[in-house]
Amino acid sequence: MPSVERDEKREHRIKTEIIVDAEDKEDRAMGWYYYLDDTLNVPFMATLKKKSRKTSVVEEKKVEVLGMAPDDECLKDMYVEVVYPNGQDEDVFTAKLSELVVIDTDIDTKEAIADWHYWLARGYKF
Repeated sequence: MPSVERDEKREHRIKTEIIVDAEDKEDRAMGWYYYLDDTLNVPFMATLKKKSRKTSVVEEKKVEVLGMAPDDECLKDMYVEVVYPNGQDEDVFTAKLSELVVIDTDIDTKEAIADWHYWLARGYKF
């Protein structure tokens, strides 16, 4: 059962802008990928919330989102490249977009990330 109520405006945007011509899982994944890649205004700051495998405690770390991960890495989930503040190029790693909470960015980026979180919360799949 979905954990959020249906949002008709968001549903319409998803169907008419993101997965409009998608015929299969890969098409839906690439629709999401290119929507996010085009809409996210990077870099921006976010909090990475990740559950520790050992303790089940949710760890929160501030990260700078640099952009989408390569498209071939986003066929099952949406990933972004991030770095800890003041990190170097060699410190870049990928994180699930669903594990990010935006700290400060523009409205388009917030909406795109909220669209992805909504998609997941509704239980939709590629």
